[in-house]
Amino acid sequence: MTKTLADQIEDLLPQTQCTKCGYPACRPYAEAIARGEAEINQCPPGGMEGVARLARATGRPVIPINPANGVERPRPVAFIDESLCIGCTLCIQACPVDAILGAAKQMHTILPSLCTGCDLCVAPCPVDCIAMIPRTDDPAHEPTGWAAWSQEQADAARARHDFRTERLRREKEENDARLAAKAVEKMRAVTAEQTNTAEELAEKERKRAIIAAAIERAKQKAASDKKD
Repeated sequence: MTKTLADQIEDLLPQTQCTKCGYPACRPYAEAIARGEAEINQCPPGGMEGVARLARATGRPVIPINPANGVERPRPVAFIDESLCIGCTLCIQACPVDAILGAAKQMHTILPSLCTGCDLCVAPCPVDCIAMIPRTDDPAHEPTGWAAWSQEQADAARARHDFRTERLRREKEENDARLAAKAVEKMRAVTAEQTNTAEELAEKERKRAIIAAAIERAKQKAASDKKD
């Protein structure tokens, strides 16, 4: 199958899913580049090597990384101070590649081998227990851009992101279906209650009519007896 330009561009991105490019994930950024709506220098994790790759694919000139999107840097890894973690799960919800383990009200932990260094888990943490730290003891000499990230790692991160996206979509559909079923059940209950209420009112009206008729007959009989 022939790949579209967006497909080719996406293959050249580091798949950190960090949103530093200004788009919600690598794929939307690739599509924007293909449409001519985004520049090729908006991906700091890819570095200048990434810009060069995109330049070759698109025929555009190599230009410096746009500082508005960040700077090329060594790829950090997220670290959770487990003594401070309150188990709020906000970091788990923010991680685009499912690199955080934990459950509600329980301690969370990062899986360093899966972390893309996207930073997205830092801001949501309400107790500031997450930090981005160097991957080695010599950060001054750590590689940057594609030199710090292999194609295999990018492919794996992309697969995890796609799997997570599909899982979240499926969970949303299932939740929407449950809510819809509950709404239908509630509507049926309301309708049944309204029907019962209407029937009860009708029965009360029937009894009232019977009593009224009986009273009227008694009055007529009493009047007839007086005449006799």
